[in-house]
Amino acid sequence: MIKHHPSDETLFRYANGSLEPGPRIVVAVHVGGCATCASRIGEFEALGGSLLHDSEWDQMDAGALDSVMARIDADEADHTRAAAPGRRLPRADVGIRLPQVLDDCGIGPWRWIGPGVRWSRVTLPDDDSANVMLLKVTAGRRLPEHTHVGLEYTHVLKGAFHDARGRYGPGDLDEADDEVQHQPIVDKEGECICIAAVEGRTKLRGLFGRLVQPLFGG
Repeated sequence: MIKHHPSDETLFRYANGSLEPGPRIVVAVHVGGCATCASRIGEFEALGGSLLHDSEWDQMDAGALDSVMARIDADEADHTRAAAPGRRLPRADVGIRLPQVLDDCGIGPWRWIGPGVRWSRVTLPDDDSANVMLLKVTAGRRLPEHTHVGLEYTHVLKGAFHDARGRYGPGDLDEADDEVQHQPIVDKEGECICIAAVEGRTKLRGLFGRLVQPLFGG
């Protein structure tokens, strides 16, 4: 049973398209398996449509339609290039079936970053700079204590971890802001695999934290 969800603010930003690409893909993974959040997004989309319908219309400048159509054509061209077979991103086998929403993403091989901790780079088809990764942590392992500048989104794909705020199992999404300073600990029953993205930067503490800081955009 899913117990932890994105905040309403995050779901609203997801619905109106203002959430950054990295966090957006993590939230999309969660929404794909969470009927509660999918329904909430539908409510926000309906609210946005109602507000648009009820708003007063301003007189458009001459040539505004041509400008909009040109932007649509440019966006379609970018999408076509991103979706072209030649731009298919490489995918390593990370040992689990990833959610369908990641099918067009590049998946890097597992790389060692510390005892019991491996990471895999996730590359988005339309944004190479997005800071998204898979993390695989062995049973019982403690991750570095850290806080954040901005928001960190972590969705559990397999296994579970806990910190002072609670336990996060498969399907749960942990949204941590700059008021959260925590040290996730993986359950002893088995390894934990998550997909994570950072909006802003993550500040890790300790020697191990400084070693892996570049992976989190710091």
